[in-house]
Amino acid sequence: MQTQRVFTISEVNALIPDLSDLVGDQLREQSEIEHGLAELTRLCGSSPASLEAHADDQKDVVKLKRDLKQRIERYEAGWARVQTMGGVIKDPQTGLVDFYGRVGEKLVWLCWRYGEDSLSHYHDLESGFSARRPLTADVRRALLN
Repeated sequence: MQTQRVFTISEVNALIPDLSDLVGDQLREQSEIEHGLAELTRLCGSSPASLEAHADDQKDVVKLKRDLKQRIERYEAGWARVQTMGGVIKDPQTGLVDFYGRVGEKLVWLCWRYGEDSLSHYHDLESGFSARRPLTADVRRALLN
């Protein structure tokens, strides 16, 4: 089993400029994929079972399917890059990414969401975004690797 890296606040903050650019690209790509799927559904009259081209597909449908497959590959590769940075994707729809951290001896999630300029929240491993707590001065002092 792979051991997860445990981050400090400053380590996550150092990643945020690149992470923000990457997640912003991901959210735009996601929107384009959704629009492309809606257009494909409109052209086909119903949602297609797959993005594989069929002999009876019109040229614009074949092109749209090919474009969507390429977009989806880029989208998946983008989230893989986030994971390579040490992030755990919690909600790709909103750009929510967590990193392992410690408060005292307790392993926690350092919680960042697209649009936030710096890391400012954490939560227990068992809880989610709604249980986020601010990284107060006391918590920051207790946060260690």
